[in-house]
Formats: sequence, C-alpha cells, structure tokens
Amino acid sequence: MMRLLNSKLILVDTSVWISFFRGIETPYSNYLRQTLLTSPIATCPTIVQDVLQGVANDAERLIVDSYLTGLVRMADDPYEMAEDAAEIFRILRKKGITIRKPNDCLIAAFAIKNDAYLLQDDKDFRFIAENSGVKLIEL
Repeated sequence: MMRLLNSKLILVDTSVWISFFRGIETPYSNYLRQTLLTSPIATCPTIVQDVLQGVANDAERLIVDSYLTGLVRMADDPYEMAEDAAEIFRILRKKGITIRKPNDCLIAAFAIKNDAYLLQDDKDFRFIAENSGVKLIEL
C-alpha cells in the first residue's frame, strides 16, 4: 500500500511523467495519479524540457501543457543550482559512482533546495540519495 504525502511538496522526475503520459502503469505513475489532486506537485526547468522534448505532436503537447502549467514551478537561481548539481556529481565521482545523466544531479539539487520529496523511477537517483540530502519517495 502506498503512503501518500498529502502536505509535502513532491518533485516528479521525467521518468515518472513519461510512464504517466504513455499510460504505462508502474508503482510510480500510479502514485502520481493518486496524488495529483491531493498533494502539491512541483517541476523544475530540466524536467519541463525533458518532458516537452518527448512530445510527439500538437495534440499531445496540449495535454502535457495542461498538466505542467498547473504545477508548482521551482525557480531557483540557475547558477546556484548548477553549482549544487556539480557538487553532487563530483562527490559521486570521487566515490567511483558515475551518473548516466548528469541532469539527474540538477533535478536532485532542485529537490534538496526546495525541501521536496522526489518521485522517480531511475536507479541513478538511489546513488544520489545515498550521497546527498535528496529525499526519495520509496514505493
């Protein structure tokens, strides 16, 4: 059974949005479906870009936009966020851990800065969480 975080800000990673928009049922996309109306859901520029890059046509774009425009927008200083993300990446690299998508470090930095829980379906975030202050929603 899933524990819903009704009052906590949740940053939803691209990996979950892709499953959600494609109608693929995963524990994470189901969690998102259940929390969309009950919890504050956030996004950040990196996630918006990732999601919109995958849009196939104008009709799909309208659907995606209808969700993204209603989310809490994390708008922290981009230079500060880049520095925080680079520090996360550097710490992991020192430990011999290579993150496949460095933007995951940027997404984690946004979650940490905004004290948000991160809903994700990407194994790299587990390494990031073990070595930073990012809080993952465990399902």
